[in-house]
Amino acid sequence: MFEVDAPLPLATEFERIVREGQLQPHYQLIADLFHGSIHGYESLIRGPRNSPLHMPAGLFGAARKLGRLIELELACAKAGLHGFMQSGAQGKLLLNLSINTVLACWYRWGADLPKRLLEDSGLPSDRLVIELTEQDAADDVDGLVQARLCLREHGIGLALDDYGTGSTNLQLWVRLQPDLVKIDRHFFHGISSSASGQQLMRALMSVAQALGTPLLAEGIETAADLATVRELGIRYVQGWHLGLVEPRPQAELPEPVLALLRLDRSRRVQAESGTVGTLLVEAMAVQPEHHTNDDIDKMFQDFPDLHSVAVLDREHRPIGLINRHTFSEKYAMRYTRDLFGRDPCATFMSHRPVMLDAETPIDRLAPVLASEDQRYLRDGFIITREGRYAGLGTGESLVRAVTELRLETARYANPLTALPGNIPIKRQMQQLMAGSEEFIACYGDLNHFKSFNDMYGYWRGDAVIQLCAEVIKRYCDAQQDFIGHVGGDDFVMLMRSGDWQARLQELVAQFNQRAIDLYDEHDRGRGGIELQDRYGVTRFFPFVTLGVAALVVQPQRCLGVEPQAIAAAIAELKRRVKTERASLLVNDYAPLAKAG
Repeated sequence: MFEVDAPLPLATEFERIVREGQLQPHYQLIADLFHGSIHGYESLIRGPRNSPLHMPAGLFGAARKLGRLIELELACAKAGLHGFMQSGAQGKLLLNLSINTVLACWYRWGADLPKRLLEDSGLPSDRLVIELTEQDAADDVDGLVQARLCLREHGIGLALDDYGTGSTNLQLWVRLQPDLVKIDRHFFHGISSSASGQQLMRALMSVAQALGTPLLAEGIETAADLATVRELGIRYVQGWHLGLVEPRPQAELPEPVLALLRLDRSRRVQAESGTVGTLLVEAMAVQPEHHTNDDIDKMFQDFPDLHSVAVLDREHRPIGLINRHTFSEKYAMRYTRDLFGRDPCATFMSHRPVMLDAETPIDRLAPVLASEDQRYLRDGFIITREGRYAGLGTGESLVRAVTELRLETARYANPLTALPGNIPIKRQMQQLMAGSEEFIACYGDLNHFKSFNDMYGYWRGDAVIQLCAEVIKRYCDAQQDFIGHVGGDDFVMLMRSGDWQARLQELVAQFNQRAIDLYDEHDRGRGGIELQDRYGVTRFFPFVTLGVAALVVQPQRCLGVEPQAIAAAIAELKRRVKTERASLLVNDYAPLAKAG
């Protein structure tokens, strides 16, 4: 039935589109930055091209006025499913359904919900993800949780859409335990130049790691924002920079994205770090149709070093993991052997084991270690190749590999800013001194940074350092100038750009201006902060500022001079910058005069 305020032409057009099946599914690619591959596609809908209801806003607005929103959503889901299967695309399919629609279907269909959603599409249930969308709060969260559990039992995933807006809140996140949380595009527009935006994402990633939920960044439209999201460690991305909304699923990642994923591997020390495959331990696996619980018990008795056993389906894809300790505890209980000994071996397996592809770079696994979900320490993890079982890995080997990598990486790249660390700085200095071209060795240091850190804490202190890195990168010439981060609030610039002095003056002025915004409004009003010094005396500390010492080096005059001598000279000039409270001091390096 139509509401009285619905224009008749609108109702007629809507009726025609739904009745004649003129809903046109479109798809947008979702990329997995950890693996450099396509994770899946979001299904979006369009009406007929020449119709006033062609775009989603008009189509769904009409359905809402006509009281037929649930009907439209289910019709869109059906069209998206069949179009996806006809295309032959691989990966996950994300279908948009509102909270109200999921609840209505749950009330109507109950345990048949998964079957009704999949219909006769032929899509395997583990490739379907329901993407919850809603502007209104859920009236029945308990019912939604029950629907979620039913979907999960059949392998259907759940994603929360547009987190940070509308009703997609932390309560739903905790209660529903989604497989994916999509962060609204608002938070990623221009994130490459937003220190506060990056800081917010780091805080949100801490929540995601605690809850064991991967994040997806929506609305990525520039290469700079994509690079920033990758540096932040967000695994999944979606947006126009990766691909437009198209009638057919995009078969490959675009070349600019592939280029970014290949870029600067040396900075991340991936070549030396290896992959998860280096942690692989060859171990037998079992299948429920061929192995019983008694078989598992015998395997653990026969092989004392076997910490876990992987459980595979008929296509040798992992579906679970049986941990020795957990299994043995349960099997030692009275009557367990008699009751379950001849049952299929899936009885006591973990249904959600940690699974890692053999080609995954080890440096991508830091979020796994930071997560509160520490099953890999007890159970170990399954290693796969192209989705099929390859072997097992132990929690001990993973912790050791990631720890060793972090120690090694810290020598090459600062973990906070991703700028080159001490070893690349030293190598670049040696390379410049071996040449004949004049260069300027600069040392940037923050004034009053410790007082800011003490007052506001380390999280906000990190934001100051990241702002400094951002400004330095903006004003240095990427083709001619080298930027390094020694650590803390100390930065090194080895510059060859002709207008280096003007660049330094501009970057100092820009940082000093923008750093003020990082203070609380009260402290901005009085020009700084009041804080007790190390002697317990209350002192006033002005705003954080950047001071730069610049040493003009002519390599032909430095034969036999070690980089340490340049470093010592610039350190002395930096002390003068501090003492004289200067923003920029420039000197010529004269090793002969110094020697005399």
